[in-house]
Amino acid sequence: MTDTAAPKETKAQKIERLKREKNPWEAFNEVREFARQGRASVVPEWASAYFKWWGVYTQGDGVGAVGGKGGEGLATEYFMMRVGIPNGILRSDQLRVIADITKKHARNLADITVRQNIQLHWLTIESLPEIVDQLTVVGLSPKGACGDVVRNVTGCPLAGIAHDEILDASPLAVEVAHQLTANPEFYNLPRKFKMSVSGCSVWCNYPEINDVALTGVRRGNEVGYSLRVGGGLSNEPHLAIRLDAFIKPEQALDVARRVTEIFRDQQGLRESRDRARLKYLFMREGWTAESFLRELESRLGYRLDRGVDEHAPEDILRDHVGIHRQRQRGFSYVGASVLRGRLTGDQLAAAAELAERYGTGELRTTVMQNLIFVNVPTEEAGELAREIHKIGLRVEGSTFWRGAIACTGTEFCKLAITETKGFARWLVDELEERVPQFNEQLKLHVTGCPNGCGQHWIADIGLEGKKIKHNGKLVDAYYFCVGGAVGRHAAVARPVGYRVPATEVPAALERLLRTYLAEREPGDNLRTYFGRHTEEELRNRLSGDYIEAVERDLPLAPVPHGVAE
Repeated sequence: MTDTAAPKETKAQKIERLKREKNPWEAFNEVREFARQGRASVVPEWASAYFKWWGVYTQGDGVGAVGGKGGEGLATEYFMMRVGIPNGILRSDQLRVIADITKKHARNLADITVRQNIQLHWLTIESLPEIVDQLTVVGLSPKGACGDVVRNVTGCPLAGIAHDEILDASPLAVEVAHQLTANPEFYNLPRKFKMSVSGCSVWCNYPEINDVALTGVRRGNEVGYSLRVGGGLSNEPHLAIRLDAFIKPEQALDVARRVTEIFRDQQGLRESRDRARLKYLFMREGWTAESFLRELESRLGYRLDRGVDEHAPEDILRDHVGIHRQRQRGFSYVGASVLRGRLTGDQLAAAAELAERYGTGELRTTVMQNLIFVNVPTEEAGELAREIHKIGLRVEGSTFWRGAIACTGTEFCKLAITETKGFARWLVDELEERVPQFNEQLKLHVTGCPNGCGQHWIADIGLEGKKIKHNGKLVDAYYFCVGGAVGRHAAVARPVGYRVPATEVPAALERLLRTYLAEREPGDNLRTYFGRHTEEELRNRLSGDYIEAVERDLPLAPVPHGVAE
């Protein structure tokens, strides 16, 4: 009789087993014990999985994916943590606590993310319980910022203060976060689940790229929400599908819960980590808007009203940078552009102090990685803007400064292929010098690998990190995608087959933008200009000459759960 070896457990099977065995939200005492015993006591199951339910994951060694195996780089003794900020609503006392943590535990370094979180680095195992306890005292938590759970619920940062909002959806966004995050009913989803709730008329929180998005809409004199499902980017972008439904405000929380249950109960999505997002019901499982709505209504136990016409926003700036009047008479908000989202603890503390000195101590984070000061007396807004400039932020930045987005990159991420934060800063400086006459809206997104945390698929110009041989050395490089958009002209950016070393990116963009300025027609913007030209024509404008297309590489390996924003 011959023994047959048991089949090896796949990555998907392993994580599903680990999730069945433990709800990490109920086991934080184990983290406290790790902190008492030191880094060596951390067991593999926590390092590879459970930490993520607490917004924590291991920090890379600065080399990124190429320094490890199977597309994932080596981990250090340190950790990264995201602090969830539902709807981006933040009080000055909360920001001051984050500033203190940043200075004490995170080497004075913090990043605003594309989901309105604040991310910290360089954390030790010994510091994690203290940090979680400090956040809890002021009503914040890292729970749900990573892992196979409902992620930070995003919303319009101008909720309640914008003149043109359809309705103030921030109470709903916060309640959805409260009901669905850290809820044991939803600790074990197939993978991450991104939700957006907004009454914003300009869709500044990008409902098109969320797993589920409730977006304000009018029906005569009544207000409610439209519903989109199945959006997501990563290496297979898919814009969310709008369902034929009008969601009344009193139905919205129930709808959000039931859609989350639909996702939770899809056992087929648990078979592969690569295809475990809601979008794959539409991309691979044959679901349609109609079948999804039928399933939703069966779980609700009632029929939803049919949908009404939406007014999707045109090509407009959505970063809220600058000084703008609020709906409240005599008050304004001041939007500060934070280049690539990076701030020091000192800047965070200074921002908290300015919010109290000039306003009511209220701030908002944005998906463009910016910071907004709200409820500022209009006569003091100019002075606040000058104070903001003194701490290294810009209220009147160039189009390149305002439009730049960057993911974490190899500096800390084990999945990244290229360094992004320093590159983005250098790229902005170069473009401000090379093309100072360019002053149109430009979303310039830098992502360190094909997994797309920098959201390059919805950028006017998206740069996707690669490695290539150049002059005999392996160097950072970027692959160009153009023409992405959200709103009325929502579209996934087009790969144009052009890739160059990182050092040559500014020259390529200078050629493209100068050619655009020379060739544009009345009424043109970058979207319409790109749409009028083929990939070959755009590639040649980037290169300055005819050049053969190169293939866009696939990811080095599947994205480990919880890593991507």
